[in-house]
Amino acid sequence: MPQKQTYEEAFNELAAIAKAIETESVSVDVLAEKVKRAAELITFCQTKLRSTEAEVNRIIGQMDGNRDTANQ
Repeated sequence: MPQKQTYEEAFNELAAIAKAIETESVSVDVLAEKVKRAAELITFCQTKLRSTEAEVNRIIGQMDGNRDTANQ
């Protein structure tokens, strides 16, 4: 998986894999590869979402801390 991949790119690739599995007659070997790649993409997306959530929470915490000291 390329390190420069964005969340949107990973999500779009995952959607394409899901569509291919649903609409195409996929051999067992190809299916196994697609499922493996889908698992990698899901892990990447989950990690990216958790990281973004932590960063947003950190920023909000800093903002709240700044408000508390400004109100004193």
